[in-house]
Amino acid sequence: MSHSVRVFPDREALAQSFAAILIKDLDRIEPDHYYTVALSGGSTPEYIFRFISDNYAERISWEKMLIFWGDERCVPPDDKESNYRMAYESLLQNVPLPDANIFRIRGEDDPATEARQYSELVTDMVPLYRGIPQFDLMLLGLGDDGHIASIFPDRPDLFTSNQLFEVAHRPDKKQKRITATGRLINNSSKIYYIVTGKGKAAIVSDIIEGKSGSELYPASHVMPGSGHLVWMLDTGAASLLKT
Repeated sequence: MSHSVRVFPDREALAQSFAAILIKDLDRIEPDHYYTVALSGGSTPEYIFRFISDNYAERISWEKMLIFWGDERCVPPDDKESNYRMAYESLLQNVPLPDANIFRIRGEDDPATEARQYSELVTDMVPLYRGIPQFDLMLLGLGDDGHIASIFPDRPDLFTSNQLFEVAHRPDKKQKRITATGRLINNSSKIYYIVTGKGKAAIVSDIIEGKSGSELYPASHVMPGSGHLVWMLDTGAASLLKT
């Protein structure tokens, strides 16, 4: 596994770099093949999505992409907390991406049933590597408590689960969610953490530098064995890193 940290002066520069990554990767896709992406929720990805929508709508080969999600809140798709709604309004409705290429988690359905059905869908649609679906790109944010997707610190078992998606709860709100497990996340070809703001600087430093206690954060267990892990940070999020 390769592991790199990239620091940008601001969110705009970070967004430009991420767009360039998409363009480069999509240019390498062979005819009749697709580039599979698992999106993240959160305010920073929303900024990235809007920036790309405003500046790269006609410059990216959207028809080559298949869009999935790494997690979803158990709410209808028009709910203000829906990860699908955020991505749709900030990006997907504004770019020439065929509706048939979008595969949302149905947060309005029975959570356990949907976790199983979405696992089956991903298995059918995403090429397998070592018998497990392998996303070309998994996009992750970083919670204040070190959670990723909807794997929170009270559920370390979700990293060792044999399932691809499971039902989880946000501890402080008891909100049900459907999340990719560590088995699926760590099988991704590429994983990009996108983190901005000084408010995340301490936890970013703890995890990247492997400080004592950092193993309690779910984010510290993201270790893609077949691909690489990239931290994309603005100067605020990187401000406490020693190097």
